[in-house]
Amino acid sequence: MLSLSTLLRRALGLCAAVLLSSFAVFLVPFVSPGEPVRSLLRARMDIGAADEATVQAYAQQFGLHDPMLVQFGRWLGRFVTGDMGISHISGTPVADQVLPAIAVTLSLAGSALLVAIAVSIVLGVISATRAGSWPDRLITSVTHALIAIPEYALAPLLVLLFAVRWSLLPSAGFDSPASLVLPVFILALRPISFFTVAVRSGVRQALDSEHVLAARARGLSSTQALVRHVVPHGLLPLWTMVGVWFAGLLGGSVIVEVIFAIPGMGRLIFDAIVDADIPVAQGGVVVVVACAVLTTGIIDLVHKLSDPNVRIGVRHG
Repeated sequence: MLSLSTLLRRALGLCAAVLLSSFAVFLVPFVSPGEPVRSLLRARMDIGAADEATVQAYAQQFGLHDPMLVQFGRWLGRFVTGDMGISHISGTPVADQVLPAIAVTLSLAGSALLVAIAVSIVLGVISATRAGSWPDRLITSVTHALIAIPEYALAPLLVLLFAVRWSLLPSAGFDSPASLVLPVFILALRPISFFTVAVRSGVRQALDSEHVLAARARGLSSTQALVRHVVPHGLLPLWTMVGVWFAGLLGGSVIVEVIFAIPGMGRLIFDAIVDADIPVAQGGVVVVVACAVLTTGIIDLVHKLSDPNVRIGVRHG
């Protein structure tokens, strides 16, 4: 039964997860080697050549001598109002870099997830309804093999084939639908493997369930029973994985974005870490975590409501 108190507990849990993640990100300069004040300001000026009075003046200006929790509260208060700070490298507001980048990453991850869901449903249903046949064995073998192929090994190979040798697709960029084909395909391969296994298992269980057998006994054809009963119930295991994988794609697209020069969040955070641009790295990681947690929570709620038992609980509860 999904009650209002349950929803509130879940919402508070999601907020706590974002808060703890934000605090962990905020701690990075304080646990890094060296003095926190110099770590935070070294990209603004040549701190190594600055005298102590200059360093102390900067620390006083930014409140870096305040207790850590006070600094965190001040930083978080500005963050929730959209003020993510100023980049140490470019001198521009962090939000002006983070918001366009997260839009790119969301579109990239969302496209890859949609492709993975569509392909895995088709493959999983075929594999489940033809269990033991050569299509089932082929699909199972290929999906298991794809799990073991890392993105950093596959991406250069596909670029060499499709972009360099055959000139069929762009090798980099994010300025046309064609430029999305390779990165979306690469990001979708691993979830396709796991989703197909989940769909196959769920459909196999649904085929043997009592309500499907009862539907067939009432005169439904195998196709009607498959569409009306088997597939909807067989896809329930898939939805439990979608939220987790979407969160993983948001954080795990760094390699693909770097290889294909995509101006997304993974590329932005990677460059910020390399350049020691702490405000950009902090803002980017917190936004990714917030998007991942929010998306996971929404998908989990949709999955709960898609369960017939939960819907009955809401209706009569």
